[in-house]
Amino acid sequence: MSASRRSGATDELGPDEPGESGESGGSDLLAALLDGMDAALCAFDAEGVVTHWNREAERILGWSATEAVGRHGFAGWAVRSADAEEVQARLLSAMRAPGRQVHEFALLTKDGGRVLVRTQSAAVRGPDGAPAGVYCAFSEVHAQIDLERSIALSEALFEDAEWGVVLVDADLRPAVVNAHAARALGIGRTSALGRPLGELFAQGVEELEAALTHVLAEGAPPAPAEMWVTLRTAKGGEERRRCWRNAFLPLSSPLAEEPVPLGVGWLFRDITEAKRGEQEAALLRFRTNQLHRAGRAAAECEDPLEAATVHLDFALAGFADHALIDRVAPTGGAGGAVRLVRLAATPAGAPGPCVLSGAAGLPVRYEPGHPALSCVERTGCVRAEAGSVPAELAREWALRRQWPGDAVHALCAVLRSRGRTLGVVTFLRGAARTPFERSDAAYAEDVALRIAAALDLAGER
Repeated sequence: MSASRRSGATDELGPDEPGESGESGGSDLLAALLDGMDAALCAFDAEGVVTHWNREAERILGWSATEAVGRHGFAGWAVRSADAEEVQARLLSAMRAPGRQVHEFALLTKDGGRVLVRTQSAAVRGPDGAPAGVYCAFSEVHAQIDLERSIALSEALFEDAEWGVVLVDADLRPAVVNAHAARALGIGRTSALGRPLGELFAQGVEELEAALTHVLAEGAPPAPAEMWVTLRTAKGGEERRRCWRNAFLPLSSPLAEEPVPLGVGWLFRDITEAKRGEQEAALLRFRTNQLHRAGRAAAECEDPLEAATVHLDFALAGFADHALIDRVAPTGGAGGAVRLVRLAATPAGAPGPCVLSGAAGLPVRYEPGHPALSCVERTGCVRAEAGSVPAELAREWALRRQWPGDAVHALCAVLRSRGRTLGVVTFLRGAARTPFERSDAAYAEDVALRIAAALDLAGER
């Protein structure tokens, strides 16, 4: 049997003259093309006789090419007799219609079952342009619907999804970016394509690339991962720090015999505001608990000054690196200027508890405009920082203000009780910490109220 006959291809739609060179090669090529198709394919001549039948058609219906080729239509074997006339008319109508015709109907399998298929049929033209037959490609409806759903899902993800969706190739470069992801990254949808991820992120890219590499090698992680990243914006713009919840899906080719990695599907959602809200709530609970614990510990102190240092020690946890208390001197300086006397301070070197400075009563040599003096004058919180300067200049900045040399951020809160200003408490942070914010000032004021009450009690003794 020739290769043409084995694949169900006869010479009725495209005859080869006997003796022509390449006859065997042309038949083999036609057989290979038909049998290699993913869709089932059959063809009819102008009289409705089956002329071609490939292996996918045999797989779906069970009828071999030998059994199918040469039959007149589908009547009596591939469709029910009651439906045969309608099916035949719909298929052959493609010879008289332009383009392709799409139909759905039920076919019979060799074992008597029924399969709902979707067909695409079109006319086959002869050398003179007249219709010579019809070819029909068909597949099971559920397989076609699955394909259409996959396509529809892909289009929806890349157009309307509220998640950022990025397809990353095996070289860890974005290949496709949806509209939401482009807005989150602050760039156009085509601007990120093919660029290294390091050009899009100022911080966090190492963790992201490690996650993508893991997915390519090991598969998807069991749960979404949260990552903090800092985005690069337009030239001269301010960097943006965001928290994303990420999911990763390995992509492999469905056409290869063995899985071939195509890249990673990366889905993410911005949860920055929710995450910051969680962090602020957790911080508020911790600070409230610290105030409660400090109050109970201070209540056990016989000396009110010791109680003041207890409040300061509890306040330092997770809040600042150093702290000190300055008391307003009983008598003003020259011209009524405010004088402050060091009452207590934490060690300038290694961390340790706040220590009372003794009863020397020597004023602290603060220069005019010092944040502690400004705090007393304004009776409110004052923040100060060294700014983005070299370490040596930052140290000089701190020492000039009579603070430990590693301090770069300062927050001064006034100590007031019964309408009187008693002094100032100063909290200091090193370069490893962030600057003080408004929420920090509110906490410092709560601590200052408790310290002021202790100092007021000590003054009455």
